[in-house]
Parts: sequence; C-alpha cells; structure tokens
Amino acid sequence: MIQKYRFGKPFETDAVVVKQPDAAVFGPDSTPAVPYFTVKKVDANAQTDLSVGRFGPSAAKPVKDAWQFTLDLRKGDIVYGLGEAQRGINKRGWLYISDNVDDNTHTETKYNLYGAHNFLIVDREDGQGNFGIFLDDPGIVRFDVGYTDMNKLIITASGLDFDLYFFSGRSESGKPYAITREFRGIIGHSYIPPKWGFGYGQSRYGYENEADIRAVWAGHRDNGIPLDAIYLDIDYMVGYKDFTVDTKAFPDLPALSAELKADGVRLVPIIDAGIKVLEGDALAQEGIDNGYFCLKEDGTPFTAAVWPGNSYFTDYLNPAARKWFGSQYKFLLDQGIEGFWNDMNEPSIFFTNDTLRRGVEMASSIGIKDYYEIDDWHKLMGSAFGTMAASQYYQQFYHMVDGEKILHEKVHNLYGYNMTRAAGEAFEELAPDKRILMFSRSSYIGMHRYGGIWTGDNCAWWAHLQQEVKQMPGLNMVGLLFTGSDTGGFGQNTTEDLLLRWIEFSIFTPLFRNHDSKGPRCQETYLFTDKKAFANMIGIRYVLLPYLYSEYVKAARNDDMYFKPLSFVYDSDPIAKEIEDQLMVGESIMVAPVVTQNATGRNVYLPEDMRMIRFRSGEDYDSEELKAGWHYVRCDLAEVLVFLRKGRLLPTAAAAESVSRLDEEHLRVYAYGDGSYTLYQDDGFSKDFDNPAHRKAITVKDGAVSADDVEVTLR
Repeated sequence: MIQKYRFGKPFETDAVVVKQPDAAVFGPDSTPAVPYFTVKKVDANAQTDLSVGRFGPSAAKPVKDAWQFTLDLRKGDIVYGLGEAQRGINKRGWLYISDNVDDNTHTETKYNLYGAHNFLIVDREDGQGNFGIFLDDPGIVRFDVGYTDMNKLIITASGLDFDLYFFSGRSESGKPYAITREFRGIIGHSYIPPKWGFGYGQSRYGYENEADIRAVWAGHRDNGIPLDAIYLDIDYMVGYKDFTVDTKAFPDLPALSAELKADGVRLVPIIDAGIKVLEGDALAQEGIDNGYFCLKEDGTPFTAAVWPGNSYFTDYLNPAARKWFGSQYKFLLDQGIEGFWNDMNEPSIFFTNDTLRRGVEMASSIGIKDYYEIDDWHKLMGSAFGTMAASQYYQQFYHMVDGEKILHEKVHNLYGYNMTRAAGEAFEELAPDKRILMFSRSSYIGMHRYGGIWTGDNCAWWAHLQQEVKQMPGLNMVGLLFTGSDTGGFGQNTTEDLLLRWIEFSIFTPLFRNHDSKGPRCQETYLFTDKKAFANMIGIRYVLLPYLYSEYVKAARNDDMYFKPLSFVYDSDPIAKEIEDQLMVGESIMVAPVVTQNATGRNVYLPEDMRMIRFRSGEDYDSEELKAGWHYVRCDLAEVLVFLRKGRLLPTAAAAESVSRLDEEHLRVYAYGDGSYTLYQDDGFSKDFDNPAHRKAITVKDGAVSADDVEVTLR
C-alpha cells in the first residue's frame, strides 16, 4: 500500500512517474498527522547539537521553518536505504545529509556525498509494522538515524514544501524487499546501457593525447588483458571546454574511434557541467542569448570558476535549456563516440571573482604573491582558498522555472540528475535506435531512468573497497543499477594486492572501470608484476557476463534489485541481517569478496547449503558443496569465489578480450542440483528489451541440461 502526503507547494522533481493520489494536504499552519511519526515545525538551524555542514550558524540563509518527523526505534530495528550514503547497509548510528557535494575524502566523519536519495526502510525487530518512506524534497534534508539519540529516527525536511510517501509492501508487515519493489514500481524502469558498457574500462585523469590512448590499448592487448573502453578525462578538450577536441593532441578523433571500435574498444569522453565564459564563443553566446544559464539575483548570468576557468552554469531545470545542452552531445556522437560520463555536476565550484579577490588578499597575507594557472590552484593556493566551499555559492544563483525565479539551494540536489536527463532525452532524438553509455557523479532519485553513477573520487584505501561493497544495495534500492566505483582508487597510491582484490569485487558491479588521478602512481594492470593474474581476474568478468548481463536487464525491466543484502533474501535469518560484506547478485549467486590486506581467506556465512566455485580463470576452477553455517574459506590473491544457491543455475561463457568477441551461442552452465533459469540475450545495442525472443529457458534435470536456442554444456 502506498500513501502520499503533500506538504505545502512542492517543486515537481519528476522522481515519481506513476502518480499517486494525496492522502492529505498540509499547509504551513496545519497540524500534520502521518503514519508512524510525530511531526513538528522546527528552526532547522537552531539545533546546535547538529550544527554540521550548512546547518550550523555559518549558513548565510538559515532555514527558519521546516517540518521534522520523529520515530522511536527499538534496539533490533534496522534502517536500510539512503542510496549512496556512506557507512553500513544498516544506517543506524549516524547522521546523513542530502546535500550533494564534491568531496573526494569519503571518511566516516562525512555526512554527505555526491547523491541525494531520500528513501529508507524501517525493518522492525519483530517484523511487524515495517514501512518505507520517500521524502521527495530536492533541498537539504537531514536523516538523524540514531545519531543524536540512538533510539530515535529524526528526519528534518528542507522546509515546508515537499511530498512524503509511505510504503508497506502491500501489507502492514511487509518485508523490506517487497517494500523496495513497491517503491521502485512508481519511479520508473532503470537505465540499460549497451552491452559493451559491461566490459572492462581503463581510465586515468592524465591521458593527454592519442599516443597515450594507443599505449593503453596496446598494453592490454599485448598482455592478454580484456578491454572494452578507454576513458578520456578533461585533457582531451581545448582548455577544458565542453564539446571541443584538442586537435593537436587528437588530430583525427573519428579515425581513432573507428580504429579502436574495430578491435572492440570504445572511447568514452567526460562532459563537465560548466560552460566556459569566452568572448566570441558561439556556445556561450547562444546560451546567453536564449536565457539558458543560471542567474544572479539581479538577473545577470551567474559565473564561477571550475576547470575551464570562469564558467556559466546551464539551467537544467528549464526544459528548453535542457534540450539545448543535450543537443550538444551530437558533436561527439558524430565523431563515433557512443558513451559519456558526466562530472562536476553537484555542481562543483572552485571560486567566483569576488571570492578570488578575497582569496588573493588572504594569499598575500600568508606570503603567496604570484599569479597562478587553474591547474595550480589546489596545489599552491589551498591554504588561502580552503574556506571557499562550493556550498556558499548555492545561495547566490537562481533557476527560472515557468517564469518563477527559484534559489538554487532549494533545488540543489536536482542539478546533476537533470544534466544527465538532458543527455538521456537528447539521445532519444539523436540516436533513437541505439543505447548510449551514460553515467554521472551527482544524482537524485529519478536519474536512474537516464543513466547510472559511479561512486565518485574515492581513494586507494582498503576502507574504500569495503565501503563500495556496502554501498551497492542502497543504490539498487533507489533504482541506480548501473553502478560501480573507481576500481583501485582514484586518489592516493594503489598497490598490486589492493587492485587485484578490488577487481575481484568489481567483476560483479555493472560498471567495471579502473580510474585514477594525476599524481599517484599509474595503475593500469599491465604495469604490475603479475600481469597474468590481472588477465585472468578481468577475464572472469567475461566468463560470468552471460549471467550478470541477464540478471541486470531482468532487474531493470522488473523494477528489481541486482545487488541485494542477504537479509532481503533470507529475511527470517537473524545472522543474515547482520552480514554486510557478502551480497546476493541476481537470483543464483552470493559473493563474499576479500577486502582486507594480506588476507588469504575469510569467514563466510552461508544461510543455506551452497556450491562454492573457486575461479582462477575461466578454465581453471574447482568447486565443493558447503553446508549452511559459518566456514573459513581460503581465497588466494588471484582467485574469485562464487557461491551458487541450491536449485539455481549459473550460465557462463569462455573468456574473451572484449564483449564483441564473447561467444554466447555456446555456454557452460554451473548447477547445484536440478534447476531452471531464464537467460536474457539480445544484440547489446537495440531497445526491444521486452521481446520474448530474448528470453531463453535453460533446464537441468537428473544431470542433463537442455536449452532454447543456445548450446549449453553442464559443468
């Protein structure tokens, strides 16, 4: 059952596509009554015990009136959700703020990351009265999940205008999995990328020219390491300017793209949110002439510095501006590009001219007197400009929506979502019969219909590998299925063992990309000692791809989850409710990655009897049956463990150097007893996802296997 409560006059976020009737409407002077919670009006800034982020006294425009919802929590209650939020799968014990931010230090002390995903589930200790809640509020929302009082859930909205939805999974004692699917049913199907987008990608901030790209390509092919994509960061542009190509560094991008594609490799360039302020520039002038950019209070265009220098910010909440920006992707589509990643779209802001002047004065006062280039800003001026948090600027510019001027801060969390929406809507016109790869850094619920996300600028820390595992179910709960991390870590120096272990988990994430920054050591796999181990581990991704792709598409079309916590499947098992470093992947398998340094094995909990398959490569494997309960299992540095459920099947292929070379007409299926499986196969490019011809039945009975339209061998 779904109940919707309207507070005030909400901004239409388009997060929900299956509209729900109002159970009640509350004005600013109402006395609201909603299920489960007590409600009161508060001064959100007056709570000094929660003065963090922009909720403290330093906020330029404090929130004077906001609705607050309080719920008593019992000792054994579990709180799931909040999408990308840090810490564990169970969100008890911390404060989470929906306030999208560009912050590359994802430590446990932080309250917010790049995405705002205001959906959570309360799973009661006794299983009675479970419910889900979605606060459709694009402003700054605070979720105090036992932080101030460990026995209370306190949700503080951004103000008085929002929609509040409750979900019970079609019964008052609904299970968390059923509640999740009920929520997913009203926000629309998840994005499905082209099949090559599930292949392995190599990226680095610092590939500066065609020679660098060719070296990466050769490094993989010469060492037998599979590869489907090479990513271009901002270095490919002219002066970091969107929709340009530096022809000195890349003299013939269409020819390079075509040559790589013939070998099964795509180029995937980055697109940033800022449009460079440049006199005489046609793109900037078109945006000015048509009112496509965000404005200052006086009605003039707002500008601030990001990578291109002083920049305009497209008003993506304006449908005309969104259409205009989306149309610009044609420049690269026409050069053979078939995938993109959107970045800096929280939006990230370095400084404005006003703060630059103040910063120069500060810099001079501490002895920094020389002028500098944008690339040197973080290195040379950090101490002087460290107070220039982007959030201070969100109170300085506006959007125009239906003729009304709206302060950015009130709709801040929609910015990255609508940038990616601009691209997704444009692709429907520019390439209507073709899937284009698209993922973003910043997001809000609803963006999952247009693209995926990666989890941002992490670090080469074991703690961040552990964090990535725990983030995946929460992202799936809000529809973001095409997810993955910067494998190996974006910042800091990775190590060979960390990169191998990270790859062994990323094998299972739909987005599988190795990405790092300038400065730290290069982390292309062929640069390390045991190249064969990397080739084997990445090769296992392609071995498992028939299953992983099938499970992804079925989850996307059925409004289901690809990654699930154990507790969503084994909801009556109290131990499963506490396991956070093992995940269910699709319907057949469980994974238990090794995520600690120097470990040669780990403890694994099996909620039921399972068959453990130990992959050392696509052809080198062994397996054994394990009974339900705890086991210590060995897992060497170049091994991947897959746990197959009883009565389930795992279809696989031979390893391949790219998705285009994957043989999916001759599959091998692993089984644990008799079982059946619906395999999804398509051409990887078109959009007829619901065509029955794409679904093929595989059956194992009494040690024999049969299949529709595909040759299958039993393993």
